[in-house]
Amino acid sequence: MQRHPALRSLSNEHPNENSRNTLRIGSTMNEQDPIKPEATRPGADDLPELELSDEDILDAMRHIPGYLDITTADFRAIYHLAHRHSLDRLFRHVRAGRLMRAGITPLQADTRLDEAARSLAGQRRKSLPVVDADGCVIGMLTETDFLRRLKAETFLELLLRLVADQGVFTHRCHETPVSEAMTAPAVTVAEAAGFRDIVSAFRAHEGRSTPVVDGQGRFRGLLLRKDFVDACHLEDLL
Repeated sequence: MQRHPALRSLSNEHPNENSRNTLRIGSTMNEQDPIKPEATRPGADDLPELELSDEDILDAMRHIPGYLDITTADFRAIYHLAHRHSLDRLFRHVRAGRLMRAGITPLQADTRLDEAARSLAGQRRKSLPVVDADGCVIGMLTETDFLRRLKAETFLELLLRLVADQGVFTHRCHETPVSEAMTAPAVTVAEAAGFRDIVSAFRAHEGRSTPVVDGQGRFRGLLLRKDFVDACHLEDLL
């Protein structure tokens, strides 16, 4: 039995004895250009899809009247492509440049950690991008980086250590430049980055924000994970 790559519904305007009330594989795609397997597999920039078993698919087919000339593999391919298309349609308005927080002052690579801590606190941020002399993002300094540098697992542990020996904090922060403590390289997105690129960026790290850069890699703003989730209404999926 021949199987083709796309579905079409046969209209009753052109019925014949074999096609009435049926749903068949049609020729809406070039039969010389079938669906490529790699195009039907979820990518790193996709929202997770429900995994369909053969039993799920066959049960769905039983609820469709008429004849279906389609394999379960073809059904999965169509489902995946439809899922990707729906994401592109629903989130076409999402752009990093629209969602980013502007007016953020980045850190310089030679800034001392104690000064960096004051900058984070003053801007009410849990992380800040680090830039070079040209304003290009070269890393991110996070609260976790501070804990790691001060050899503490939690802020409570750090607080207890400071009470016991304040000199530890003074020595390690006053003499250490940001470049020695930051996380590098930084995961960045372009101002024109859309939904898929932003998803890929946030999946690449566990931080709460990611820097937005221009075409030369210069810092333009900070995109918060929360702002992205809110803009896409992704909390409705959780």
